[in-house]
Order: sequence, then structure tokens, then C-alpha cells
Amino acid sequence: MRKFFMMAAVLVAGISANAQELKVDQAVKVNTERYDFGKIKQNVPVSTFFEITNTSDKPLVIASASGSCGCTTPEVPKEPIAPGATTRLKVNYNAAALATFDKTVTINFAGIAEPKVVHIVGETLEPAAYDTYIAGTKKGATKASVASKTKVKTATTKVKTKSSKP
Repeated sequence: MRKFFMMAAVLVAGISANAQELKVDQAVKVNTERYDFGKIKQNVPVSTFFEITNTSDKPLVIASASGSCGCTTPEVPKEPIAPGATTRLKVNYNAAALATFDKTVTINFAGIAEPKVVHIVGETLEPAAYDTYIAGTKKGATKASVASKTKVKTATTKVKTKSSKP
């Protein structure tokens, strides 16, 4: 009987400890979970920032952050994030491989068991294809710009109708 009560006490203690564990979405808000670089040039590294806000009532520390491969490198800020404050996590992508990409960045916080996962996506083009793409978008932008600056005069015609009164 004593063993039964001891087992029950251990079980209840374990359940209550898990219930008190802070979940990542209760403590952290990220400005976006997916950043799209669009089309980028091969071997020209790009970077972006994810803004991380501490929504808890205690200081928050980013313990580590890692990319899904060596081509993705996050730069972890060293300072704790005060309650209500925001920090920026810089993520670099080296753009070496030709292809569309969807890379994950896993962010681990001290005292929180589950990580926060964000994504960077885009398409790496070889330099000649990228230059062609850019030239095409600039040409399209120029046409749109010219069209928006051109004033179109339209004539309005007033039509008078006669009604017969009885």
C-alpha cells in the first residue's frame, strides 16, 4: 500500500512539474516565422533579421540557434531579453547551391524545453540567369513607371434627354 501511495505521489509531482513548464509560444513572439528572399544570385550571401519579443514576465536567454545545414548560420545575441523587450536574430544564407531552398533555424531558449523554428526560403539562380531576371524586372518596373506618369485625357459627354409632359 505504501508503494502505491509513493508511486501516486511521484506521478502527481511529475504531472504538476510538466504543467508548470513554460511553452515557447507563451514566452516568445517572432515577427515572422517564414522569410522569403525571393530570387537571389548564386554565391552572393544574403541575410535577414527575425525580431524576437519576450512576452513572459522573466528575462529570456537565447541559449543557442542552429541552421538546418552549414549554408544557414544564425548569429545569436548574447544579452538576455528583458520582459516586453525585443531583440534581433540575424540569419545568413551563403547562396552556394543552385535550387529553391527552405531552410530551418531552430532557436533554443534557456528554461524552455521546446524550440522555436523559423524558416528562410527562396531560389538561388546562376549569375547569368539572375542578371536576366533582374533586367526583366527593371524593364517591367520602367514600363509601369512610365504608364503611371502618363496622364490620360478623357472626354466626357453630357447627354440631355427630353421628356414629354402630358
